[in-house]
Amino acid sequence: MTADAFLLYGTRAVEAEPVRLRAGALTADFVNGNLRSIRHGGTEVLRAIAYIVRDRDWGTYEPTLADLTIEQDAEAFSVSYSASCQAPDGSRLDFRATIKGSADGQLIFDVSALPDNDFETNRCGFCILHPIAGLAGSPVTVEHTDGSVVAMRLPELIDAWQPFKDLRAITHEVRPGVTAECRMQGDTFEMEDQRNWSDASYKTYVRPLALPWPYVLPAGKTFRQTISLRIEGRGKVPAAAATVEPIRVTLGKAGPGLPDIGVIVYPDEVEAALGKLPMLCELGPQQLMFHFDPTRGHGLDALRSYARLAAAYPVRTTLECVIAGDGDLDAELSGVADRVRQAGLKLSAIAVSPSVDRQSTPPGSAWPQCPPLEDVYAATRRAFPDSRLGGGMFSYFTELNRKRVPADPLDFVTHCTCPIVHAADDLSVMQSLEALPFITASVRTIFGTIPYRIGPSTIAMRQNPYGGATKANPDNQRIAMADRDPRHAGLFGAAWTIGYAARVAPAGLEMLTLCSFTGPFGVLASSGEPVKEGTPRPIFHAVKGLCDLAGHAHVVAATTTDETRVLALAGRSQTGRIIVWLANLTPADLPVDVSGLGSDQDFLNIWDGRTSRQIQRDASGRDRLVMTPYAIVRIG
Repeated sequence: MTADAFLLYGTRAVEAEPVRLRAGALTADFVNGNLRSIRHGGTEVLRAIAYIVRDRDWGTYEPTLADLTIEQDAEAFSVSYSASCQAPDGSRLDFRATIKGSADGQLIFDVSALPDNDFETNRCGFCILHPIAGLAGSPVTVEHTDGSVVAMRLPELIDAWQPFKDLRAITHEVRPGVTAECRMQGDTFEMEDQRNWSDASYKTYVRPLALPWPYVLPAGKTFRQTISLRIEGRGKVPAAAATVEPIRVTLGKAGPGLPDIGVIVYPDEVEAALGKLPMLCELGPQQLMFHFDPTRGHGLDALRSYARLAAAYPVRTTLECVIAGDGDLDAELSGVADRVRQAGLKLSAIAVSPSVDRQSTPPGSAWPQCPPLEDVYAATRRAFPDSRLGGGMFSYFTELNRKRVPADPLDFVTHCTCPIVHAADDLSVMQSLEALPFITASVRTIFGTIPYRIGPSTIAMRQNPYGGATKANPDNQRIAMADRDPRHAGLFGAAWTIGYAARVAPAGLEMLTLCSFTGPFGVLASSGEPVKEGTPRPIFHAVKGLCDLAGHAHVVAATTTDETRVLALAGRSQTGRIIVWLANLTPADLPVDVSGLGSDQDFLNIWDGRTSRQIQRDASGRDRLVMTPYAIVRIG
């Protein structure tokens, strides 16, 4: 990579380059002991086969590999290595892995694990990821542990629970005439729809969630699991493209209005925001969302600080209000309303959630005590009769899908997403954008046409519904469930933000929140980042671009010929002017053909996240640009 990794990712740490394994038409990328992007004839068969060890908070151990051997020729490849995971209590899990692939379409991944002492874990074993693109809603054949074989379909809308249980094998069509059977041995497997968490996959994993966790692997006992992939059939292998064609951008029909862009604000960030008020005005969000949690000590002082900021930057305001919900609801909500009035805070809306609903209730677990949400919303309506009322989940779509709030009392429904719940590598984070249209379609199916908000959704995890806490990240690494993520400060974060907005634009959201103003989720830099402290991070320019579009334009359908690499968002103003934003989702330079944008100007105005320039149109009208890694480009 020739680009500056620090500018791209907000950290100088660079991910290990994958080793491409190849045997005939079968290919796979070997990364950190696991397999990614398993393809046959260029078609993705499985997104990953990975041996995963998780701690009691569902954090993922990063194993230390040793004795790595890789051998391959034209007809076969083999990999072997040893690995070790060390728990905080000093116990260790050692395992030995072998991977073999052959040109006849066979792939075997085998692991034997041995704990030196009793080893506590929430999960230890294989995860197999089937892609969603081209497979969502498609037929599969499922073999259960009792030997029964059933014809089924992968879910089209997102399944709140496990679509398949007691699995031994899954078979799907790779392309006409070619099938892939994935067989699992060594334990009982089941599948969950990972689109719930915005992962772009269906995940088949070891050990049913209905069984207790965490659990203990006894010292000295060997645990062996094997995944076998068999690809069969005489289907034609697609011919490789002779040349790399530029990615083409095309505009279509006008769609719904673009959503308001919000910014989340926490009590300890108000003073910094007031100190940077001109930059907040330059950013231009249509709404401020104020987080208020009396269960964690927020009180009158926090509301007064919010009132000061709302007076200094007078836009619509929403109070994201957490309640204890363990007593008299009218007394609790009227107490909040009294403090809001005492603070002088004028609210446009209030979104409310019982504190207990911030934690997930996994399949097989007992639902925690919680007042009926109808009663929560009714008490909130009585306390705030002049404000719009929102409900849903302050955590993720997962929780909203599993606990479907009553919509009738609400003026809008809301939830968040986070792309690093399960994996934090660059590819997985960008691939999470593929799941967003399925999330919005599922919400629309469940809740109909009620106004719909998303956010705050950021790369980093602001709270952990699946464990005791988010993961600290003092070394600025790529860590799942981390409370901060370095890529938020790099061009990567800007590209992810534009890509996110592009993926949800057709849903006709009322509001979209993808950042705070200051702090780890903010648009202004802290010390030690690629740009100077207090100056705009690259994400500032992405969010400002979205703010400029919001309220002044309607969505224009914008597609590209490869939306795994470049996403487009377009809006048409009332005067007919079209503005297009493009996001390069990859670490590579990409040629892009923008002739289809139909501009009648003699030049195109380009901003790529670093520099502003103009591209002169040539006589043929063929307008091409090269998008640098993770660049965002504004045209118009």
